[in-house]
Amino acid sequence: MYILVTPPVNERQKEKLTIAAPGQEFIFHIKPEVTKEDLQKADIILGNLEDPKQLKFCENLKWIQLNNAGTEGYCVPGRLPENALLANATGAYGLAISEHMIGCLFELRKKLHLYYRNQLVHQWKSEGFVDVVEGSNVLVIGLGDIGTAFGKKMKALGCHIVGIKRRIGEKPDWLDGLYGMEDLEKLLPWADVVAMSLPGNAATYHTLSCERIALLKKNAVVINVGRGSAIDTDALSDALYAGKIGGAALDVTDPEPLPADHPIWDAPNAVITPHISGGFALPETLEQIVDLFAENLRRYMAGEALGNLVNMETGYKE
Repeated sequence: MYILVTPPVNERQKEKLTIAAPGQEFIFHIKPEVTKEDLQKADIILGNLEDPKQLKFCENLKWIQLNNAGTEGYCVPGRLPENALLANATGAYGLAISEHMIGCLFELRKKLHLYYRNQLVHQWKSEGFVDVVEGSNVLVIGLGDIGTAFGKKMKALGCHIVGIKRRIGEKPDWLDGLYGMEDLEKLLPWADVVAMSLPGNAATYHTLSCERIALLKKNAVVINVGRGSAIDTDALSDALYAGKIGGAALDVTDPEPLPADHPIWDAPNAVITPHISGGFALPETLEQIVDLFAENLRRYMAGEALGNLVNMETGYKE
């Protein structure tokens, strides 16, 4: 059995994977190095491909384990070989991305982005009043691993947390309220912080539309770490320039990469990062992914059910 591994694993992590599937042949190639021959041989792929369309070469594939939580491009009907399994890495990114979100929120509330700009031009100048984070009304749209990790941290900071889920289910104790997407427009005027960690699909497209952005408070901060398509980027840019909202922290944009001439780059109180809150910037994230890979490899070799299997119709973990 051939097992293709595409994340940039180190020697210790390679050993962890090979121990989980003894006697199997491993191919360790990062995404740009993956060849057509690698794909044709692979029975299992651990990690993302450079382009999901490369799956057309995977004639022997039985299971692909993504290193992302998002599954865009992999659930297209007919893209995976018949009966091949798809799993994702939900659960590996909560630590890294929730801390990034909190850092961005404090940056905006305490005007640290303005003071950094002043530092660059050696200007000793007060930027006036700042805002407090404690006691904020926080609306978390998407309560997967990332939204949950962020919401719990904000609760610990003394905030009021309300969440929106696709399927409501039982409300966790740390949440002050749990709602469905049909209640979004009712909740937006209440929120001081709107935190979004939604996947990219037709159901989430422009969840924060022009009309919904208009419902936000003047001091509201929007944070998006899911997929850029969940927000109408042009409408958000217009709201920032008009001073209709307090700020936005975007680690994802639509389009992405964000064109150099897009006006939101220079919008007041916009903090933009190039989709780096997750990835492998935090070494612990890759370690968690390798552990997930190893456990699922062990299960596969033992004939047990895999964890993090994805529903091909919804794109979500089952």
